[in-house]
Amino acid sequence: MKIYYYLFFSVFLLQGCIKNNPDPAWLEVNKWTLETNPNSENATGELTDNFTEAWVYIDNKIVGVFEVPFKIPILQSGNVAITIYPAIKNNGIRNAKKIYPFVEPYQLTANLVKNETLTINPTTRYIESTKFWIEDFEDAAIKIVTDPNSKDTLIAGNNPDILKYGNFYGEINLNTEQNTYVGFTEQLSNIPRGKEVYLEIDYYNTNALTTGVLAITSSSIQNNQYIQLNTQKESEVKWKKIYIDLREIISNSEASAVFRISLQAALDAGDSEGFIVLDNIKIVHF
Repeated sequence: MKIYYYLFFSVFLLQGCIKNNPDPAWLEVNKWTLETNPNSENATGELTDNFTEAWVYIDNKIVGVFEVPFKIPILQSGNVAITIYPAIKNNGIRNAKKIYPFVEPYQLTANLVKNETLTINPTTRYIESTKFWIEDFEDAAIKIVTDPNSKDTLIAGNNPDILKYGNFYGEINLNTEQNTYVGFTEQLSNIPRGKEVYLEIDYYNTNALTTGVLAITSSSIQNNQYIQLNTQKESEVKWKKIYIDLREIISNSEASAVFRISLQAALDAGDSEGFIVLDNIKIVHF
């Protein structure tokens, strides 16, 4: 809750600063670009992102958190150190803005001049030690297993009207007979506890899908249903990306548990058909 109070207070101060300081310098920040890190220790897969926010620091003091692109007044001039952190809507929640822990901040030293605008096109890249489990549907074998009780299956598709990344995506097609889907990833190894772990998904859907975490021990399987990818209207459907925070679920599971990500869907009420397209599914951690 403190961060929401801070964000409100930051906006209030910025509104007041223009009145009280008629000659500020201006900082304009455009949308993020995710670039390849040539020093990455692991394959990163397709570089897609949804860094919608920026945490801005000047000379190590926070200015505020802003949705990109933006233009803000700065009550300093002269040479300053600017650091901008890429941030996400955690779990897709608009008010849960969080610095994404696996990518680098954008840093520069610049000269701020009163009544002039410094424009920045920020770039970032995955930190070189970041680890990934990736299903991008480019290999012959799909790493997501369909549950025997599932009425539908996840298949590779390549409709050019939908395809955006690579050569294939994963597709679930629901109808009144094949009205449920249940699947799960292969067992995930070396997932850390007490540290940041995220699920990244690119999706394009007219039917809801629920993600979850299976915590499996020798005596039990705990299905932690978690974040839902909401239905999009067929006339407005587009590719989206979500970052799902898995740290709490994994940290609170039994010490002996191993993990799989689950995907579950039922045909939306009142519909006769619906589809779910997935790509660039990544488990990201250090």
